[in-house]
Amino acid sequence: MDIPPPETRTTPWHNLTPAGAAARLETDVEHGLTTAEAAARRRRVGPNSLTEPPPPSPFRVFARQFAGVLPLILAAAAGLALWIGDVLDAVAILVVLIINGGLGFLQERRAERALAALKSMLAQRAVVRRDGREVEIAAEDLVPGDLALLSTGDRLPADGRLILVRGLEVDESVLTGESLAVAKSARELGGDAPPLGDRFNMAYANTVVTRGRGEMLVTATGMTTETGRLAEMMSAAGDSLTPLQSQLDRLGKRLAIIALAVVAIILVIALAKGTPVDEAILTAITLAVAAVPEGLPAVVTVTLALGMQRMARRGAIVKRLAAVETLGCATVVCSDKTGTLTRNRMTAQALYFQNRHWTVPDGSETGRGLHRLLVPMALCNDARLEGDAVIGDPTEGALLAMCTAAGLDPTALAARLPRVAEIPFESTSKFMATYHRSDDDVCVFVKGAPDIVIERCGRLAGADGDQDFDAAARAVVTAQINAWAAKALRVIAIATRQLPAADFDAEGDLGTHMGDLVLLGLVGLSDPVRPEALDAVRICRLAGIDVKMVTGDHRETAHAVADQLGLSGDVVMGTEVDAMDAEHLSARIESIGVFARVAPENKMRIVEALRQRGHVVAMTGDGVNDAPALKQADIGMAMGRTGSEVSKEAAAMVLTDDNFATIVGAVAEGRTIYANIVKFVRYQLSTNLGALMTVFGAVVAGLPMPFTPIQILWVNVIMDGPPAMALGVDPAPAGQMTEPPRRPTDQILTLRRFGVLCYLGAVMAAGTLGIFLWALQTGSADRAVTLAFTTFVLFQVFNAFNARTERASTFSALFFKNRSLWASLTTVVALQILAVQWPLAQTVMHTTALTAADWVAAAGTAVLILVIEEARKLARRWAQN
Repeated sequence: MDIPPPETRTTPWHNLTPAGAAARLETDVEHGLTTAEAAARRRRVGPNSLTEPPPPSPFRVFARQFAGVLPLILAAAAGLALWIGDVLDAVAILVVLIINGGLGFLQERRAERALAALKSMLAQRAVVRRDGREVEIAAEDLVPGDLALLSTGDRLPADGRLILVRGLEVDESVLTGESLAVAKSARELGGDAPPLGDRFNMAYANTVVTRGRGEMLVTATGMTTETGRLAEMMSAAGDSLTPLQSQLDRLGKRLAIIALAVVAIILVIALAKGTPVDEAILTAITLAVAAVPEGLPAVVTVTLALGMQRMARRGAIVKRLAAVETLGCATVVCSDKTGTLTRNRMTAQALYFQNRHWTVPDGSETGRGLHRLLVPMALCNDARLEGDAVIGDPTEGALLAMCTAAGLDPTALAARLPRVAEIPFESTSKFMATYHRSDDDVCVFVKGAPDIVIERCGRLAGADGDQDFDAAARAVVTAQINAWAAKALRVIAIATRQLPAADFDAEGDLGTHMGDLVLLGLVGLSDPVRPEALDAVRICRLAGIDVKMVTGDHRETAHAVADQLGLSGDVVMGTEVDAMDAEHLSARIESIGVFARVAPENKMRIVEALRQRGHVVAMTGDGVNDAPALKQADIGMAMGRTGSEVSKEAAAMVLTDDNFATIVGAVAEGRTIYANIVKFVRYQLSTNLGALMTVFGAVVAGLPMPFTPIQILWVNVIMDGPPAMALGVDPAPAGQMTEPPRRPTDQILTLRRFGVLCYLGAVMAAGTLGIFLWALQTGSADRAVTLAFTTFVLFQVFNAFNARTERASTFSALFFKNRSLWASLTTVVALQILAVQWPLAQTVMHTTALTAADWVAAAGTAVLILVIEEARKLARRWAQN
């Protein structure tokens, strides 16, 4: 038998009767499949597991790191150096290339782990009926047509059509985001195709049975399940470049164009002057190395890693280093509700007992006075608590937690009032009843939907005793129920009845005792808003960041939570998003504050619409259903405690405390990181421009080369590395979280900024060539090259202070606060002394020892860049004032 794919079926599974579904699958529901038929189907459809595209080989991933323009320029320079016999310089350039490539390789090898996590989530074992017997098999051996048996606590192994339901409720939040468990039914659904969360007769892989039992005809396995469809969506989503990556990519291409143009010009000039070919090529290599900031990728990586460590201390673990700074320019946060803005745990919020409201016991007080209401909640209950975890139905867990907080001991109560019979909860009856032996009586405890329970009540518990539940009393209770429902509270009614033990038959019709009940009271429950989320949303608003709620929950629940959080804007359903084309959704997206009852496809369209409007989108989530959108967003943030492994692998950031407020700290850190990246990019590019101008000036003036290629490499990588990394941990400026996000289109290297860098480079070139020319006239060529090299390095030491601020004086309150900068500059000076004075280093670096007077001359020349730049900043501040 061949199982038709979903798109070719004329009738969806949820529109079929159980018998119709069994007929389509050719399954005998009494006996299940035969072992032989199951084996034949497995050969046709394959294992019940997720497939993933074969990952690229490690060699291909490593080779891909050298496909950029800058690595190719450096590789060409190394090749030319090797061709003319300059082996030392060639090796040095290649070592730098390999180190940078290795860093990129390590990051990229993590990219495809999300699909592997999806695969690992599938249930390992499943109970099925085959050959008329119940057997346990490996989940991967399930096939369409298998009859799977479900019970409380099971993680579903596949998608299927329910054909038998006994009080079955399933937690589908991992797929739909809905906080409440879904009551299931075996009856067929009519009408148009409902959203996944409303297909009450279907069950899906990786969801969890919270109550009851059932039987399910497997309709989809492996990649044809809803989980498999999400895996395909994640595979197609791809990783987008962050704003920083895009800017550095454009910057690299511009520098490459400049480098090639200057190299070509200098080669032409050198050859025109009759310079030997080998010497001209060496000049070209020196220029290429001078123009390319080969240390920049490594410094960016290390700086982002330091920022990652600081974020981790604040509860945000960043997995993609290049995305660390993205939060700094985030303009909108699309946040899941359940577990992100709320606690993801049903909690009693309100009590109505004896005609008045009561404070919900929270552990700080006992339930004195509430005993009559709380005992039924504790005993008419199948959940249990294991620490902070609820085993069973979340609503029952919330009631049990409240009773425990009030000082009741459910185990002791159960021993004193043992359960002798029960009517389990059914989605059709909407109530549960338990019968408990108490001396000569039987206590009946009932909880359920208010309208169902109230119909069965004849009396109402009051402070002065039970009273008639007349029309006036019913009107008061009904008004209370409606008021709580308007606040998106789930209302549960609690009732009781005393029966003489002699009149009770546990084997008889228990439903006959479901009349003339005493209504004890009401309890209102919800998944409460995190208190810290209120402040976080407010701070986001001050920082110019819009917060949009994107949830699988119902409109009323989502709207109520949004009101509590102060989120503004329209409330739109997922079905409404489906009805909008891309242009319409993009036009409306700004005015929408809440998206309710959304599907995974809706989340991806929401992210895409926001990005089309120019937003930098941060997306939070915790379920499998969030994973594709987390991957597509500019930065995806998964919940560390309650989040699925799939969402954690798909996201670029994991919030270890599941706290929306942690995002605020991450935003502040992201803004600081970007500001510091700008600092060291300015610092490094001024160095490269200075080196380029120095070499260019020497060639035009007919002077010998003031540097060797390895000396330029030393400056670019070793010298710029420690100071640049120290600039990456500069303290954050005050008031940065009251400023609007920077625009994603803002460039690191603006025209004005480039002008300042050219001016600084010209100062370095003039000072270096000046001292080089003086040294040539007063000593040997080796001494002149060493002195020029040392002067240029010391220029970088003083220029590091210039890079800290663009407008304010570097001698501000922050001058001594960055100890790392001072330590790195001291290290740079010490290393330069070794490179010049140590005989072994002299051989490698082509240097010779300098006198004390030479060092003073070099330092006196280099400090001019700090003096001149401070004068320029001062003049600009005076002009602005």
